[in-house]
Amino acid sequence: MVTETKLDRFAKYSWFVVAFNLVVILWGVFLRASKSGDGCGQHWLTCHGEVIPSAPELKTVIEFSHRITSAIAFFAVLGLVIWTFRKFKKGDPIRKTAIISFFFIITEAAVGAGLVLTGNTADSLTAARPFWMAGHLINTFILLAFLTLTARYASGGKRMVIGIATKYKVAIAIGIAAIFVVGISGSIAALSHMLFPSGSLAEGMAKDFSPTSNILLRLRLLHPITAILTSVFLVFLTGWIAKESGNEAGVKRWSNVLAILVLVQIGFGSLTLFTLAPILMQLGHLFLADAIWISYVLMAASFLSVETPQTESS
Repeated sequence: MVTETKLDRFAKYSWFVVAFNLVVILWGVFLRASKSGDGCGQHWLTCHGEVIPSAPELKTVIEFSHRITSAIAFFAVLGLVIWTFRKFKKGDPIRKTAIISFFFIITEAAVGAGLVLTGNTADSLTAARPFWMAGHLINTFILLAFLTLTARYASGGKRMVIGIATKYKVAIAIGIAAIFVVGISGSIAALSHMLFPSGSLAEGMAKDFSPTSNILLRLRLLHPITAILTSVFLVFLTGWIAKESGNEAGVKRWSNVLAILVLVQIGFGSLTLFTLAPILMQLGHLFLADAIWISYVLMAASFLSVETPQTESS
């Protein structure tokens, strides 16, 4: 029988894997924003054809260190899967979330490799790069979601029940879709800012509305628009979900955390825009976006785990 100490160790390790992957994601943002994505050329797994780069430039150090931390994240998730299968019996939902996490850490590596091998890094702009960025964002969010669910189960979280009333499924699905849309529009806005920097806010806005500007510049207006609309929806959703759960402790806690993070992100996002998105602000902006997503996953999972949520017959 597993002791409480071992359970605690496993739960802590599970959350450590979530936190470490967040660090890797943020380092990836620094990599992109510093235009260091081509630091190893169009080579993968090697770096400029070498296993360990010799006499590297700064951008090579940044790119290579991102690959090292990504590899550590991969083996950390693999270790999580192995530990999960040793600890939990067949049929336990944590096995499924761990396996899905491992699948998406593999696809995360594949997308990263694809960006490098196709030359969609640093200053390059191809017709496919926005789609690569969108795919990378979606994969990262899914990976974080299942790592979070795995850590939640490791911490004693109850099994989720999907057979709830359609209105709740629709509301939760709309929230997921909205967060994804904001994330994708944000990745496009970040790419356009990097490729077409502006010296002032006025210059940037002029580019946004100019019919001669690159399509990426004209699309970046979608980010603040979708962000504001989604923020309003999420704030109302958190209150409704908490109320419908009967103010169940877990649901209410994560609803409150999510609402607070959304409000903080609105202010931080505005400040990022007015300061012309320096790298430090971009890192903070993405960290908050990931925190919002993780909180949303935990709120939804807590609601789906309430013992008497409204079912289809209600």
